[in-house]
Amino acid sequence: MNTVALRQSVYRQPLWTALLGVLLLAGLASQPALAEPDARKEASRKIWEEQLKPQNFGDRTINEGAANDVIDIKTPFRADDPTLVPVSIHSKLNEDSDRYVSQLHVFIDKNPLPLVGRFDLTENSGKADLAMRVRVDDFSYVRVIAETNDGELYMAENFVRSLGGCSAPPGEAAEQSKQHMGEIAVKTIGEFKPGEPNLAQLQVRHPNITGMAIDQRTRSRPPAHFVKRVEVNYGGEKVLSADLTFAISLDPTFRFFFIPDGKGEFEITATDTKDQTWSEKIPVG
Repeated sequence: MNTVALRQSVYRQPLWTALLGVLLLAGLASQPALAEPDARKEASRKIWEEQLKPQNFGDRTINEGAANDVIDIKTPFRADDPTLVPVSIHSKLNEDSDRYVSQLHVFIDKNPLPLVGRFDLTENSGKADLAMRVRVDDFSYVRVIAETNDGELYMAENFVRSLGGCSAPPGEAAEQSKQHMGEIAVKTIGEFKPGEPNLAQLQVRHPNITGMAIDQRTRSRPPAHFVKRVEVNYGGEKVLSADLTFAISLDPTFRFFFIPDGKGEFEITATDTKDQTWSEKIPVG
């Protein structure tokens, strides 16, 4: 039996039988099967090490692994929907005006455009946690690099198994987003607590077209059209701003923290790649 046929035979068996077969056959069939995820991880890591890291951070030291005590990232093991992959970033830093996370850089190594976004934060965030939904086009590391206000860099990464997130054809949801384009909604989550970090969720209705997907009805490829910048203020003070790419899913949605002095209002501004700008003032508290 050749290696390909042997591998196919192993895959059709129950897991325990397949594992036993691997052991008995001294790794003949297991090596290609186990090497594939490792090879994809290595390909992703190579893009980061040889291209993305030097292009974006030069020779600056990035603390990772055991040296990273500032930031963490959570993603699914495998994407249920490659166009809507949840990513959550969690700060391990006790933030105050002396030391806080001032910027988050989010990358997906093997996306056509690896940068997802750069998020500028202030001490008014209170907590540098951030959640979003992204498009993942291939098996790839999703990574976040946090920069603290003293100029130190910290990185966390997770490997996500996904295919076609940037080239998937737009569905009915995209048509609905076009009809409601520019509508902005923001709400607090949980009990409103002045003087403490409060969790909020922001959504901007927009189809966020990648320029890579073929419209199944017209057989054409609509040009890229997405939200490129979002700014969030509360009570006249900046909470966060973000420069974004088409890797953010349709209807860009973010969860973030802010510290309110008391009842006030959010001032939200969103701008897309056609320089259309929408603004809303929304009271909370």
